[in-house]
Amino acid sequence: MPVLQGEPMRSRLHSVIALAASFGLVACASTPSEETPAASTAYASTYAPRPSGPTLIRGATVLDGAGAEFANADVLMRDGRIVSVGQNLAAPEGASIIDGAGKFVTPGIIDVHSHLGVYPSPGLDATSDGNELTQANTAEVWAEHSVWPMDPGFGRAVAGGITTLHILPGSGNLFGGRGVTLRPVLGARTVQEMKFPGAPQSLKMACGENPARVYGERNSSPATGMGVVAGYREAFSHAQEYNRRVQAQRESGEGDPPDRDLELETLAGVLNGEILLQWHCYRADEMANAIEVSHEFGFNIAAFHHAVEAYKIPDLLARENICAAMWADWWGFKIEAYDAIRENIPFVDAGGACAIVHSDSEMGIQRLNQEAAKALADGNRAGLNISRAQAWTWLSRNPARALHIEGETGTLAAGLRADVVVWSADPLSSYAVAERVYMDGALIYERGRPGEPASDFELGQTYRERGQ
Repeated sequence: MPVLQGEPMRSRLHSVIALAASFGLVACASTPSEETPAASTAYASTYAPRPSGPTLIRGATVLDGAGAEFANADVLMRDGRIVSVGQNLAAPEGASIIDGAGKFVTPGIIDVHSHLGVYPSPGLDATSDGNELTQANTAEVWAEHSVWPMDPGFGRAVAGGITTLHILPGSGNLFGGRGVTLRPVLGARTVQEMKFPGAPQSLKMACGENPARVYGERNSSPATGMGVVAGYREAFSHAQEYNRRVQAQRESGEGDPPDRDLELETLAGVLNGEILLQWHCYRADEMANAIEVSHEFGFNIAAFHHAVEAYKIPDLLARENICAAMWADWWGFKIEAYDAIRENIPFVDAGGACAIVHSDSEMGIQRLNQEAAKALADGNRAGLNISRAQAWTWLSRNPARALHIEGETGTLAAGLRADVVVWSADPLSSYAVAERVYMDGALIYERGRPGEPASDFELGQTYRERGQ
């Protein structure tokens, strides 16, 4: 372990040691009942917004995340919430006032498809913790139980304007497990400190080449598209029966419920609408097949992910109220991605469906604004007239919708969480950087400001580089 140099670092270390000691004293004083939480509180969010005072950003160009743009506008935040967007807003007593002249203000970016924490940096075999490739159906696993809160990628994401992200398992299985929506809390010690309060879990499923290749090479099912769909249907059939037995016992109060089955419990959650379905699927025909499976078993699909042929079926997606979470320009790296086009995102948007820009990358999440900019430019070159305000819905409102947190974040509407980014220039430009990032009204990142919480992995490295 490198030696920590400089007085600020020593003070920080002493604080950490004292804090750890206080935890030890609390643990020693706990009773057995205090150490064993009730099942209803197990794995619950312990996220707490940082303290914040009122903040008024004056005279900026505002993209509200709902498709509108306002010139020379003010944004007022107070008590962790958006109060108002307008002109000549009055500053509350004691408010911090930020000069927004020449700058842009947007809602924080939401990445619906991230693997930070489960495939953390550094990317080694020892840290690859995102895909339980032991059987085709691993619906019982939860991505949050693999999340490493000290992944340096979280800090990099915040610097790119990210205020919320959804962590998913990998796509090697038919049923990969549950996903979790997080706040990128820098310095968090547990994943519970990062969990977005009230956000539903998801189930990650996968179409196509990934599960067929993984299990076909092992001479096990699925090995074909037929086997993939049959695997979905068989699993949901078992889940229906499990769900029926659970509900019957609960309603009658007679007999014993069936033995708890974590795999079927997750699938039953999808059937009941308690768990969102996020489905890795590239081809249009496979997305159509997935929709037919959802009709057979009576569940909803929140979003198709990657969805490189979504441009072929925007009417179908709009009719089914399914979002498509897409890359701006990744394609050609395997056959099922062969028929992708650069205009995919804007064509889905123009077709009336819910379009989302996602990363699926520890690098791409740092510049999702530029990914949206590429898609916007490609669409307008193709003859569409998409505004930058509409393009920003791909980064905030629409992903919030796919995660069922649109009542809490995603736009600058009054009453929503004050997740706000101040950009140095038009954020749909390669020249713009996030200068300030607010989460629940608290300033969690300021470009060039030393001393922000660092990952444990980087302690003794980044601080020495800063000369502290």
